[in-house]
Amino acid sequence: MSQYSEHFLMNTEDVKKYSKEVAQYFTAEEELKVVEIGDGNINYVFKIWNPKTGKSMIIKQADKFLRSSGRPLDINRNRIEAEILKIEGALAPYFVPQIYHYDESMCAICMEDISNYKNLRTELLNGKTFASFAGDISTFLADTLLPTTDLVMDRAEKKGRVSRFTNIELCDITEDLVFTEPYYNYKNRNIILAENQDFVESNLYNNERLKAEVGILRDEFMNHAQALIHGDLHSGSIFANEEGIKVIDPEFAFYGPMGYDVGNVIGNLFFAWANKYYTEPGNSEFLCWIEETIRDIVDLFIKKFSVKYDALVTFDLYNSYFKEQYTSKVLAASFGYAGTEIIRRVVGDAKVLDVTSVKNLEQRIPLERVLIKMGISLIMNRYSFIKGTEITEEFKLILA
Repeated sequence: MSQYSEHFLMNTEDVKKYSKEVAQYFTAEEELKVVEIGDGNINYVFKIWNPKTGKSMIIKQADKFLRSSGRPLDINRNRIEAEILKIEGALAPYFVPQIYHYDESMCAICMEDISNYKNLRTELLNGKTFASFAGDISTFLADTLLPTTDLVMDRAEKKGRVSRFTNIELCDITEDLVFTEPYYNYKNRNIILAENQDFVESNLYNNERLKAEVGILRDEFMNHAQALIHGDLHSGSIFANEEGIKVIDPEFAFYGPMGYDVGNVIGNLFFAWANKYYTEPGNSEFLCWIEETIRDIVDLFIKKFSVKYDALVTFDLYNSYFKEQYTSKVLAASFGYAGTEIIRRVVGDAKVLDVTSVKNLEQRIPLERVLIKMGISLIMNRYSFIKGTEITEEFKLILA
């Protein structure tokens, strides 16, 4: 029996052997180097490479406990991640890492090393722009979302997938951190600047109309098994370079509303915009690019979604009138979920560097407030916005 037939948390030496004996990606004779590069709270990520040849691979292993707190966590999440990366790889082959091997016993994914791509959030913080990003991410969204719905798939197959991708524990995290605690701090985990405490209480905790709209979005997230979504598509889960993008870390994947993925992408770009507006107001090149990128993602997604719909949806009832209503609902959901993503990253305990790296309180206080205002507007006015320009102009009004 192999030492890898039952789950245990690997160290770097174990990973070397594993990459040869189980993954069979390297030969027994190769001298390898390994480093653990995981910076998240959930999984362990190892990079393995041969210094002589440059050949490399990533192994991502799930443990039974959270890295930070030691809280038990279902290791089924890595199986979900491996499967969704294969599905996305078939639908959008240039935009996700290639999967070489998945080992259910060790809950380990062996995949392509994408070290030549850089973390998008970090790159945006450094003022880097990517000319093809709007085109790439809108293509990824259109190509991976609509084909996984039962507008396209066989009904029985889709229902089987809904069951297979049920992701109870990670969805529970989202339902709390995104849709509950920013408006009802019942676990006392929100982290708010003292100077913004009254602002948050007035605009979020005591805003009953807003809470009702968030409740609607929460209910849709929990009950609308529309498409196979990434579930955590923020700018830290996207890697980019001049050649394109790679989308990683779909461990939160499940069957949910496709607007959640679209909204997460849009929402996270507003952090980069707000950060530069307050910390580098003279950086007009970046500020113009981020505004255009948000606008173009919205408009290009709708255009590509429409083309994809016409190519794939053939059922007689799903005609042009149905398509118009369906697309409008997807777009409205996208704006609403962009708003909930913005608010939760400002108020909750899972913050983003775009906000926390701003140490000057004269910048940080208004930065947080304009983001919260934008989040509220996206939620409350989600049915009114229909073009990318409308949401970028709204943010410019809030910034003024």
